Amino acid sequence: MAPQRGSTKRSINETKRDLAVSYDDFKEHEGQRYTGMTIGRSHKWYYDQGEWKEKKITPDLWQIGYAVTKRRAGRAPEGSGVPVGTEYHWYILAHQNTAKHTANDYTTSLTGLKFKIAHKRADTGKWSATPRTQRKRMIMFLRTVLADLEKQSGREGAVIAARDTPAAGQRTSRMSRGITKRAKGRQRRASAHRSVRAVTRVRVRE
Repeated sequence: MAPQRGSTKRSINETKRDLAVSYDDFKEHEGQRYTGMTIGRSHKWYYDQGEWKEKKITPDLWQIGYAVTKRRAGRAPEGSGVPVGTEYHWYILAHQNTAKHTANDYTTSLTGLKFKIAHKRADTGKWSATPRTQRKRMIMFLRTVLADLEKQSGREGAVIAARDTPAAGQRTSRMSRGITKRAKGRQRRASAHRSVRAVTRVRVRE
């Protein structure tokens, strides 16, 4: 038996109302209370044609600026979300991969992390954190990312070391060869040093 249209509409409306209510509910994640979208859910946006500006600072460092309007792919549930006029301050760390196709055209993709530093309330026009607190949050975020990178590097280094570690006999042989090479190197440097002193003495006498 096919479901009635009225019941379908009611279930859709009830789902929307539930989403709107759940958005503002207090939630908890690893001991931290928060409101807004539940951990694990996602957004999809479309970006209008924007303006990306960049200025070269060092051989490997560029300063960038980007301004564009983004639009939700779907529609927000009625009554959900923050009031119109709310502003956010995000800090982004990302990989930008580009590929050149013509003299003037590149394809580009951006993948990474964005961290909420603060938000400005629409009703008061005040930011949720002072500039100093915002900087502290940025430092905390960067330290967390750095610690994760160092852990990854340490694990990869341990794997490479284990793979490249020679057997005991090979280690002894390599050490012997290394000692011999260092001894020969010292002899060559001593000989060269003596030659330089001899030439210097000759030139002084002249």
